[in-house]
Amino acid sequence: MKSVSDLGDLHGRRALIRCDLNVPLDGQTITDDGRIRASLPTLKQLRDAGAKTIVLAHLGRPKGQVNPKYSLAPVAARLSELLGTEVRLAKDVVGASAKETVSDLAEGDVAMLENVRYEPGEESKDDAERGALADAYAALGDVFVSDGFGVVHRKQASVYDLAKRLPNAAGSLVKAEVEVLEQLTTNPKRPYVVVLGGAKVSDKLAVIANLIKTADKLVIGGGMVFTFLAAQGFEVGKSLLERDQIEAVRGYLNDAAASGIQIVLPFDIVVAPEFAADAPPTVVPADAIPKDQVGLDIGPESSRVFASVIRSAKTVFWNGPMGVAEWAPFAGGTKAVAQGLTEVTGLSVVGGGDSAAAVRDLGFADSDFDHISTGGGASLEYLEGKTLPGLAVLNEGQQ
Repeated sequence: MKSVSDLGDLHGRRALIRCDLNVPLDGQTITDDGRIRASLPTLKQLRDAGAKTIVLAHLGRPKGQVNPKYSLAPVAARLSELLGTEVRLAKDVVGASAKETVSDLAEGDVAMLENVRYEPGEESKDDAERGALADAYAALGDVFVSDGFGVVHRKQASVYDLAKRLPNAAGSLVKAEVEVLEQLTTNPKRPYVVVLGGAKVSDKLAVIANLIKTADKLVIGGGMVFTFLAAQGFEVGKSLLERDQIEAVRGYLNDAAASGIQIVLPFDIVVAPEFAADAPPTVVPADAIPKDQVGLDIGPESSRVFASVIRSAKTVFWNGPMGVAEWAPFAGGTKAVAQGLTEVTGLSVVGGGDSAAAVRDLGFADSDFDHISTGGGASLEYLEGKTLPGLAVLNEGQQ
């Protein structure tokens, strides 16, 4: 993949840059600006090079409809603060306002188009429909920079099709993400431990299948753990359970055992009578969850064991909280895992998404870890061994 520096002299040239600025909002208030901050190095590089920078980004899932709830206005305001210059937001994506906003740019200026997912063609499965939108994007720029790692696993107009229409390069964020993932997939320093949590085991089955071939230990927590416990014949009460995945999980447990890969499961669970922040927590053995209780976190002994396994590793990748981390009584497991990662002497990677938000909410600094990914879904698909369209197209070069 080319770097921005490979695009030549950018003075006065219009640089379209796809960023992932899909930040969590509480009304109009951004609750975690990590993705905006992650976009700053490449944006500053373009400004310093004298480019006229046009940011393409999405927020939420407006599904091809203009919806003020998903306007990028709060993002443009925060980016203006962080860059120390006004980032003018167009009122549309490729319409009259977008064209006027771009035409008014001077060297070093930065503008942002409205939410690209307001356009039906952005996420269309129809190549022609996506292509027509990509043509409209390309008319606004001279070069394209891909720096939204959180969307490179999507075959979308502003990610994939646009890269085919203009000279392209990867921004520093995408390059850094790929370099870390290459370390995880190409001769990682061992022991190599992967920690997986989150709600659904079905979201992680493919990556589990691949990691059984590469990792030394898989540490499993979160809501997905109850399908693993059920696969061993244990009662899980009212806990989250994907019954249709039990046989598949049982097969992976057998495959791991045959391959000499240790799957580390919790042996105590924090349960409560209902799924609520103020529900009274109780710790029970993992193989003795009462039928009237719901599991909401791994237990304290499991937390200590998980942290110990993590600390002993030379390479750790973590994706998914260990419990309902946004509720203090059920955040202990996630905090223990995060603390363990800060004490790894090798490479520690937080795999984006809910994990990244959780560590910040729990008071950890980004600098406590070697890398916090901006794309949980993209990271997992890379670890599955999938081809990510937004990366593959950059390697193809302009067609």
